[in-house]
Amino acid sequence: MKALVINASPHTDNGNTTLILTPFVEGMREAGADVEIIYTQNLKIEPCDGCYTCWFKTPGVCIKKDDMASVLPKLEAEILVLAAPLYLDGMAAPLKMLLDRTIPLLEPFFELRDGHVRHAARVKSRDSGKVVLISTCGFWEMDNFDPLTQHIKAFCKNADREFAGALLRPHGIVLKTMIRTGLAIDVIKAAKEAGRQLVQQGKISDGTLKTVSRELMPLEKYLETANASIQRALDVNKKKSDG
Repeated sequence: MKALVINASPHTDNGNTTLILTPFVEGMREAGADVEIIYTQNLKIEPCDGCYTCWFKTPGVCIKKDDMASVLPKLEAEILVLAAPLYLDGMAAPLKMLLDRTIPLLEPFFELRDGHVRHAARVKSRDSGKVVLISTCGFWEMDNFDPLTQHIKAFCKNADREFAGALLRPHGIVLKTMIRTGLAIDVIKAAKEAGRQLVQQGKISDGTLKTVSRELMPLEKYLETANASIQRALDVNKKKSDG
C-alpha cells in the first residue's frame, strides 16, 4: 500500500504539526505501508491562474513548468495525508496552492455523482483512495478546526476520495513541552496507533482520534502558560534587537 504525505508546514520537520505527523507515519510504516513524504517548503509551486489550458488546450497538462508536474502522479497513492498547521481559520497557503493545482487530474465535463454535480476524474479508478488530515493550532478549542476540516471534506468529494479522519491537536503551544516531560505520551502513542489502524483496518477509531485531541490542560491554565511563553519569546527578541 502506497501513501503520500504532504507536509505543508513552513517549519518542515521542526513544527508542532510534525509532532503528530511523525508517529502517525511510523505507525503506517510499521503496518506495512510504503510512505513517501514531500515538503511544500522545498517545492516550487506557483498558484493556479484559472486559465484552464489543462482542460481545453493541453488536456491533463498544466501550462506552468514547475514542481507540480512531479507531484501530480504521486497523488494516485492509496492514502493521501495532508498535514499543515492552522494559522488563520482555514487551510495553510502552501497546501491550498498545491490542491488548487490538481485541476489537471479532472475533466472539464460535469457528471452527477452521489446526487451532486462534480467534475469527472481524468483517470477512472475503482478505489480512488483515502485522505487523512493532520493539523495543529495554538488555540485551545477544537472548533477552530471546523472550517479546515470542512474544506478537506469538500476536496475529498470533488476528488472522489474517502475522508478517513482527522488528527487534530489544539493548544499546540504547550505540546512539545508536555511530550518532553512525559505528560502527553498517550497523545503520541495514539497518533502512531492511528497510522497502524488506517493501514490495517482502513479506518481510524473515534477513541484514537479523541486521544490525539484530548485536553492537555484547563483553559485558564493554558491561557496563563501560553501567554507566559509568548512573553518570554518577545523578551528574548527584544534583548537581541537591543544588542
